This record gives sequence, C-alpha cells and structure tokens, in this order.
Amino acid sequence: MNIKKIGLTALAGSLVATSAFAGELSLSGSARISYSDYSGTDAGTTAFAGADSNWGMDQDVYASGSGELDNGWTVSLTHALSKATGATSASDSSYLTIDMGDAGALTYSDQDAGGGLAALDDITPTAYEESTDGPLGESQAGMAGGAGFNYQLPSIAGASINISYSDNLNANANTNDGGVSTDGTDDGASHSIGIQYPVGDTGVSIYGGVGTESQADGNDIDHTTVGFKATFGAISVGMQRNDEDDTDASSPADLETTILGVSYMINENLSVSYGNHSTSKDGNVDQDIDSIQAAYTAGGVTVAAYNSKATGVANTANKTSEKTELRVSFAF
Repeated sequence: MNIKKIGLTALAGSLVATSAFAGELSLSGSARISYSDYSGTDAGTTAFAGADSNWGMDQDVYASGSGELDNGWTVSLTHALSKATGATSASDSSYLTIDMGDAGALTYSDQDAGGGLAALDDITPTAYEESTDGPLGESQAGMAGGAGFNYQLPSIAGASINISYSDNLNANANTNDGGVSTDGTDDGASHSIGIQYPVGDTGVSIYGGVGTESQADGNDIDHTTVGFKATFGAISVGMQRNDEDDTDASSPADLETTILGVSYMINENLSVSYGNHSTSKDGNVDQDIDSIQAAYTAGGVTVAAYNSKATGVANTANKTSEKTELRVSFAF
C-alpha cells in the first residue's frame, strides 16, 4: 500500500562539504490486524499467554526509492522506519542495492543481508508462514543473519546463485554513515552461497548451499542445506535438510533440521498447508513443530490463520510452545 509520496532532498552546499544527490522516497506500509493466542511451558510463551490483549496491527513503514545512473545501473534504497520498544535508532533496517544488469546485483543491509544460505533457511511450500513462525524459544540448524553484503549473480543455465559475506554477523546493527560498530561482539567474517535450480518444465526445483559462520570463541560453524520443491497441479510439496556442525570439539552443538511442507490450492482463492519441522541434537530430545495453515483471498482482502505447536523446544524435554494466529490484510 502506497501511503504517501514525499520528496526527501539530500542537502548539499551550505550543510555539507561534499556533494550529495537529491532523490524522492516513497512511503509504504501494510493494513493488517491480527489476533494471537499462546500456550505452553516455555518461559517466553507463558509470559505471552498471560497477555492482557491479543490484538495487534502492523506498524511498519518503509521509505524506498530508486534511480538510474548514467551507465545504466539502477540504485535502490529502502529504510524500514519501524521502531521496536526500547530501541534507540530511528531505522529498524536499511537496504542499498546496486543492480548492474548483466553483471548481477549487489545489496548491503545494516541489519540482515538475508542472502546466500540464509535465504534458504526454509522455503518449503506453505499457505501462510514458516512452521517456526509461531512457537517461541525454538532452535534450528540454519545460517545466522546479520549486517553484510549479498551478491545475486546473473542466471546461469537457469540457476539462481546468491553469495553472502559479512565481516561480523554480530556487529552492532544500524551503524550510521561514517560510523563503526564498537558495542557488538567480534566474531570474525562469515560467508555462504545458495543455489536454486528449476529442472526444466517439470515443476520441480532443487536447491542447496554451504556456508561458514564465525564465532567469538574462534570455532566456526559449518552449514549445509539441500532440498527440493515440486508442484503438480494444485499440490506443492517440498523437503529440505539443514545441518550445522560446530567445530568446537570440546562442546559441540551440532544440529540437524529436517523440514517438510505440503500445500494445496483448493481453488484460486483458498489454500491450505501442513508443515513439519524437526531438529535433533546429540544427547537431547528432538524438537518437533507441526503447523496447520490456511489462507483465503478475495476482493483485496486476505484472511490467513495457522496453529503451530512445538514440543521439546530448544531440544529440552517437557518444554512446549504453541501459537494460534488469525490475520486480516487489506490491499488498496
């Protein structure tokens, strides 16, 4: 939804010594309201279960714009202006993308670059959200997010390839222009690559990737992902496996996550899905999440709902977290 267009002029001359470019950013947001209900023994879930109101609405506002350079490249910018409780920064996250045409696209984010292997954390079919969206305190194998770069290569034989790099995933987010991060944790550089490939016109696509995530203790976490998705008429199925291997031999925290998703388009307006998300850790109980979802769209209105329940939360016995959510969105 485009709320309002405003001209934001980058001031030059009397205000700064260096040159600047003027540009227009467009404000946008979403008209969404939701009802959420929590239950379970996880500490965070217990706190939310005692909420004095279960209603909420989307308060995110995005300022975005783009322009073409003399060489034909396109530069786009997005600032998320939402502000979490207790936050001190005016921007929740920012993205700057340079689209170089046949040379690919380079993106920097001060919060979560989201490329490479992180983009493949769970892309199995759903009607609404990932299975892990509701339960609190859950753990899973997957590349961590953080400030950094991602580079989208041009398509190669139909394959989509994205490479990510961060000099420190745990650096302080929202570092302003000309500033540096000093109050984060110096974990070192992390990198990954993610590949998606559609198999001709079969309706099947395969994907996977590898990555290395640095930690403050000097021991890296090695990540791998492999999976597939297939669509046959109204039915879509998908399965993937995420592994992470902590190279710290004295106290390994290896995780293996298997994800299954099945969705069905009942008609052009209504879809339903089931998802299962299972994470195992040596010497601990398995964490298991089941999610049932539905979404209906008609006349610019979308009604979506899910019930997601986790047992063995964070691979801990007798620890549960369950969330039921109903959301209504309006497009205009």
